[in-house]
Amino acid sequence: MPPVSLADDDRRYVWHPFTQQRGWEGERQLIIQSGEGTDLIDVDGNRYIDGVSSLWCNVHGHRHPRIDAAVREQLDNVAHSTMLGLSHPPAIELARRLVEIAPRGLLRVFYSDSGSTATEIAVKMAFQFWQQRGGEDAKRTSFITMRDAYHGDTIGSVSVGGIDLFHSMYRPLLFDTHKVEPGDAAELERMLAIYGDEVAAVIIEPLVQGAAGMIVHPEGYLRDVRALCDRHGVFLICDEVAVGFGRTGRMFACEHEDVAPDFLCLAKGLTGGYMPLAATLTTDRVYAGFLGEHEEFKTFFHGHTYTGNPLACAAALATLDVFEEERTLERLQPKIELLGRLLEPVDELPMVKEVRRRGFMVGIELAGFPVEARMGHQVTLEARRRGAIIRPLGDVVVLMPPLAISDADLERLVVIVWESIVAATDARQLAAA
Repeated sequence: MPPVSLADDDRRYVWHPFTQQRGWEGERQLIIQSGEGTDLIDVDGNRYIDGVSSLWCNVHGHRHPRIDAAVREQLDNVAHSTMLGLSHPPAIELARRLVEIAPRGLLRVFYSDSGSTATEIAVKMAFQFWQQRGGEDAKRTSFITMRDAYHGDTIGSVSVGGIDLFHSMYRPLLFDTHKVEPGDAAELERMLAIYGDEVAAVIIEPLVQGAAGMIVHPEGYLRDVRALCDRHGVFLICDEVAVGFGRTGRMFACEHEDVAPDFLCLAKGLTGGYMPLAATLTTDRVYAGFLGEHEEFKTFFHGHTYTGNPLACAAALATLDVFEEERTLERLQPKIELLGRLLEPVDELPMVKEVRRRGFMVGIELAGFPVEARMGHQVTLEARRRGAIIRPLGDVVVLMPPLAISDADLERLVVIVWESIVAATDARQLAAA
C-alpha cells in the first residue's frame, strides 16, 4: 500500500495510545516499515535511531539473528498452547532461568502478557494471601504506594499508581491506597506505624520512577523500604517492568542495594522487545499460601489466554542467551559512563532545568514553557527530522536507547537531542517575539 494511503487509513481507522487524536491527525504520520540493529526504518526508507527502545522494551536491537532464529524454531513446533491445565517446554525452561538470575528467594513464576498485568497479579496475590490466612491477617486489605508512581493501565494497577494526569479520571473505579512521598523513608515509617496492621504490601518502582519523568530515588532508599516492610510484616512488591533487564546497569535494579522483594514484576525487556510477555515472581511462602484441597478454593483465580505463550517464551530464552553470549551488562558499563559525559552539554543549556539519569535511563526536564506549547513534543518532532525517535513525558524528554547501541550512535543520539532542544525552543522564542 502506498505511504499516502497508509497515512490516510491510519487517520481514518486507528486510535493511538496516550495520544490526543486531534493533534495527531494534523501531523505527518511516521509509519515504521522495518528495523535493523538499533535503527527503525520508515515506509520511505528513512532511518532513525530508536532512542526509546520502542517504548523501553528493545534490548539487543531489532532483527537480532539469535532471537529471530529462536522464534522461527518455535514456530516449527507450536505457536500457542494454553497453560490452563497444560504446560510446554519454553515456559518451563524460562521459569527456571528467571529463578536462577532473580534476587534470592524468588522461586515461583506466574506468567501474563504485560507490565500492567504483572503488577495487578502481584497486588491480587498479596491481597488473597492475607485473606486466606484469616484471623487478624485478614485485615491486611490496603496498600502503600508512591506518589507519582506508574504501574500500568488496568484498574488494579492504576489504583496503586499515582499520576493524576493519567489516573484522576478513573477515581470512582479505583480502590484507595496510602500514598507516601518517594525517597522519604521517614514518611513511610510513619505510615506503617499507623496503618501497618492493615497493609498487605508496599509497591515501588526500584531506583527510578519512569513515567513520572525519570525521578531517581536517593541512594539506600530501596534498602530502607525493605527493612521497614520486614519490621512490620508487610510484603514488598518491586515493579521492575521499566527498570529491569539492564536499564539501570544491572540485570535488576534491586541488585544495586542487595534487596530481594516478595514479588518481582517483569515485562518489557523480558523478550528483548519482541513479543508481549510478563512474569510475576514470588516466594515459596506466598506459593504455599495458595495450596489446599479443591473444596477450600485457595486457587489463584487469574489467567490470560496468552499466558506463557510459547513464541514469547522462546524469544525470552534467546534474550537471556544473548545477555550471556554478548556480555551485554559488562559491555554496557563504559556506555553508561560515556552517556554521562555526553549529557553534560545538554545539562548546561539554559532551557534545561535538570538532567536525571540512572544507568541508561535519562530524563531531560525543560523549564519555563506553557503546557499548550507542548515543548517536549516539539523536541521529538525536531529529533525525527534529524534521524532519531524519542518520546517525551510532558516537558521531560526521555532517552532510553537499546543496550546494544554503539558508542557512535549513542553520541549521535545525544547530539540530535541537543540540537532538537535548541531548535524547538528557539522556534518558540521567535514565535513569541
